[in-house]
Amino acid sequence: MALLSVIRRWHFREGMPIREIERRTGLSRNTIRKYLRADTVEPKFKVPERPGKLDPFAGKLSCSHRICPSAAMTSRSG
Repeated sequence: MALLSVIRRWHFREGMPIREIERRTGLSRNTIRKYLRADTVEPKFKVPERPGKLDPFAGKLSCSHRICPSAAMTSRSG
């Protein structure tokens, strides 16, 4: 996320006020303050493992693609 480094550069190097950073980025002032106070360079988000929507059909899809690879292309053009 390059936005966090841009916010830090604007505030600490260029001395830009938080309100101006708010105008330019569209983020809340509280969010900008939180990013400036944080010691981390990038925020870390926990993304849980989720099954995909097509996982139950993965075997059937790969099997039909191996049998006739051009079938998917011809069925859509009709």
